[in-house]
Amino acid sequence: MVDSLKKPDLQELRPGVKVPAKETILTPRFYTTDFEEMANMDISVNEDELKAILEEFRVDYNRHHFVRTDVFQQSWDHIDGETRQLFVEFLERSCTAEFSGFLLYKELARKLKDRSPVLAECFSLMSRDEARHAGFLNKALSDFGLSLDLGFLTKSRSYTYFKPKFIFYATYLSEKIGYWRYITIFRHLEAHPENRVYPIFNFFENWCQDENRHGDFFDAIMKAQPQYLNDWRARLWCRFFLLSVFATMYLNDIQRSGFYALLGLDAREYDIHVIRKTNEATGRVFPVVLNVDHPEFFERLDRCTKNNEKLGAIASSGTPKFLQLFQKLPLYASTASQLLRLYLMKPIDTATLEGSVR
Repeated sequence: MVDSLKKPDLQELRPGVKVPAKETILTPRFYTTDFEEMANMDISVNEDELKAILEEFRVDYNRHHFVRTDVFQQSWDHIDGETRQLFVEFLERSCTAEFSGFLLYKELARKLKDRSPVLAECFSLMSRDEARHAGFLNKALSDFGLSLDLGFLTKSRSYTYFKPKFIFYATYLSEKIGYWRYITIFRHLEAHPENRVYPIFNFFENWCQDENRHGDFFDAIMKAQPQYLNDWRARLWCRFFLLSVFATMYLNDIQRSGFYALLGLDAREYDIHVIRKTNEATGRVFPVVLNVDHPEFFERLDRCTKNNEKLGAIASSGTPKFLQLFQKLPLYASTASQLLRLYLMKPIDTATLEGSVR
């Protein structure tokens, strides 16, 4: 969990280049995997669908979309104080997440080029999309007088190793939840333009379509590898990754509710909507999904957020570190208990689900 609710660190590596935010369990992760296992996958069961998705990637619907228009060419000094810090943090986290996807997909494209050309080209074109997103976000940071040194970020961040099937679970969920996050904000601001305080949100409709296509690609890969979905282990892992992604988003967003308030959104209501939509969409590929409509589901997540708030208060209290550890241990245990109970909550078999979310 995050130990504090401190304002974002705006220290600079050098003039205009921001020191990357400290890594925590809730910050965007950088991933690596078993490239040999990935290269040896047999995708023939679902190769036609993968080739159809590849054709969509080649069309590059958004090739002219991520271009800064004249509306950006103004001073943003009126966004100041805490509001400015909230925007900087949002842009940095988003840029880091997109850049993480770019690095993973680019490396996969390089390693698979001679072994699995269809997958290699798909990953290459997805890395193109992620690079475009990260660059656009980093340029937006420059409107606030800062930017990220993405080369430094590549070398300084730790990398989490996941086996290919875990990469598929995690990236599929990341792309699908990204779609629902972006489209929900876009639709809200379309109805309430007075809250569109910065023009980047005008780009979210097309942006989320990239996320959706990427999610469809991982959906197709998992269907080509039915062993990743059709046994008892898959059911347990799907529950684990769903809960991990949902809990991480919920804790992050409730902690940063001030940012969503700027947009006229209630962070909790926004997250509940996004989680429900993502959970429903995931039912098209995962064998089980979480019972997010159970009355205890969000109550237990709320207890975790309260624990996080208390952890933040302890971290900023000035109490000696060794004493802080003893104060924090019960809160860590409480959060672990809540998450375990959520994991053990009876899931929903997706064979019982009907309908479409699109």
